[in-house]
Amino acid sequence: MNILFIGDIVGKPGRQAIFLLISSLIKDYNIDVVIANGENSAGGFGITPKIASNLFSYGVDIITTGNHIWKNKEIFKIIDTDANIIRPLNYPETVPGRGYLIFSKSNLPQISVINLMGRINLAYIDCPFQSVDKLLCKLETKIIIVDFHSETTAEKVAMGWYLDGRVSAVVGTHTHIQTADERILSKGTGYITDTGMTGVRDSVIGMDKDKIIKHFLTRMPIKFEVAKGDLQLDGVVLSIDSETGKTLKIERVKKFQQVFQK
Repeated sequence: MNILFIGDIVGKPGRQAIFLLISSLIKDYNIDVVIANGENSAGGFGITPKIASNLFSYGVDIITTGNHIWKNKEIFKIIDTDANIIRPLNYPETVPGRGYLIFSKSNLPQISVINLMGRINLAYIDCPFQSVDKLLCKLETKIIIVDFHSETTAEKVAMGWYLDGRVSAVVGTHTHIQTADERILSKGTGYITDTGMTGVRDSVIGMDKDKIIKHFLTRMPIKFEVAKGDLQLDGVVLSIDSETGKTLKIERVKKFQQVFQK
């Protein structure tokens, strides 16, 4: 099975990149399932029901999220009812939504997708390591993909080794910078510290670079805005053995799309 995981979608440009580039990626890599992190897809912060619907119509099958999942209140309209959107598993059980899903598509084997969030420099929620332990005891699918939305490389690398051999892949999100450490760990788990970002190429992690620079120079509060310009789509393609659930190949993807402006 071939799975395309797309890094954090940032605002309207990120959604435009999905619209323009996803079909060719699906064709070129013979993709069976598309997973995308959509927590920044609404103006850079959060996601709405309409945006989720559009992403699904473009070819995304599953949307994972992270620390910005609650930034747009419209998400509460669908977080409990849309089976293909998940929030971090390690929020308390009383929080709306779900932290994992089991996905079926045509004649393909079922896959489980788990969303976890780190605790270093993010919300101090339940332990992601212990939370995923409890869930893995219940799952019976061979193929299990983990989106670990975390700030630090150390926490992500630790999670990769912790889950090696117990899940098919651990892919990092949140920092919006694609790392060059994709590999298959010793027990067959595919791993990358961060899948990158889908949005404007010439930006600061998807945001207008001039405003971000001004903020660093002055330390004054500035309203961040999604950047405008040429597009990039970052992600990884995972080739997974359907019988064993082990990753056979992991390949970084980085596609560009020039945008002509008047």
